Order: sequence, then C-alpha cells, then structure tokens
Amino acid sequence: MIKRIAILGSTGSIGKNLLDIIKKDKKNFKIILLSARKNYKLLLKQANYFSVRNIVITDYKSYKKANVINKNKTIHIYNTFEAIDKIFHKKLDYTMSSIIGLQGLYPTLEIIKYTKYIAIANKEAIICGWSLIKKQLEKNKTKFLPVDSEHFSIWKIINSSKDENIDHIFLTASGGPFLNKPINKIKKY
Repeated sequence: MIKRIAILGSTGSIGKNLLDIIKKDKKNFKIILLSARKNYKLLLKQANYFSVRNIVITDYKSYKKANVINKNKTIHIYNTFEAIDKIFHKKLDYTMSSIIGLQGLYPTLEIIKYTKYIAIANKEAIICGWSLIKKQLEKNKTKFLPVDSEHFSIWKIINSSKDENIDHIFLTASGGPFLNKPINKIKKY
C-alpha cells in the first residue's frame, strides 16, 4: 500500500536524508506536502522530482520568487501553514516535522490532526510546546515518534520506566553550537 506523507523542512539535512530514502523506494510513497523557509529553488526541484503538488514556503520573498518560476501552476504554493486545511482531505500515514527551532512548533501542531504518525526531529518544539503537542496527539489519536537522539532517548526511558524511578533527566550540550566552543566562551552563556 502506498504511504501518503508530508515533510516539514524538506530542504534541511533531515528532510533531504528522508527524501534520499524515499528515492530508493519511490513507488511505495506519495508525498503530499513539502515545506521550506527560504530555499525555494531546492524545494521546487524536490517537488518536481517527487511529483509533489503542494508546498509551503514561509519566507514571503522566497514564496513570491517561487510563484514566478511556477508559471504553469503545476504546484500549489502556499505562504503559511494555515493552508494545510485546504490540502488534506484524509489522514496522512506519516509526517516528518524537521523545521528547526521554535518555528517548528506551529506547523507541528497544525499537521498533527492530519496524520496517523508524526516523527519530530525538533527538540525546541518539544521542549517549549510538549503540553500542546501531547494534547493534540491525544485529541487526534496521532502516534508520536521522536527522531533526534536526545528526545528519542528521553522518550524511551520515560516509556520503559515508572515515573517514581526517574528523579532527573540531564541533557548535555555536547553538540550543535557548543561542539567546538572553548569552555571559557561557554561560561559567558
């Protein structure tokens, strides 16, 4: 059975890696939506390659430029995630939410009602909005799949332990912007 999917943040590393996987088994997937903030050229290229008919470009200048390129209107281009109410008429099988930072929270909350499974690779959205995400997951009977290593590990521990057995969870700042930062520079934060 063909899996219907959406990728929020398809021009980032996680989105591109997922598309590389799908490329190897293209006949079993139908991508309904792709999104990006500014990288409209790559997004249009992805949409054309995978025959995606709906894309969201949240940066207004990039959205306008993409519309100029898409003269024959083969792709429906939207500027906000509020448009997803127009796109989905039945639930998707799977959504990857990989929009970085807090910008990923709103689209994640919006798309949960339209997907059976949501994989979230954005720890900022989870940390800042977990109570909102959890409420939407429960309300819409959507299953949650943490993708990034930190929140996958926490989710695994929480789901395999009793609450009273967990006193603290420590997240180290071992990667990202701190990876090659000297200790004396970190003290300023």
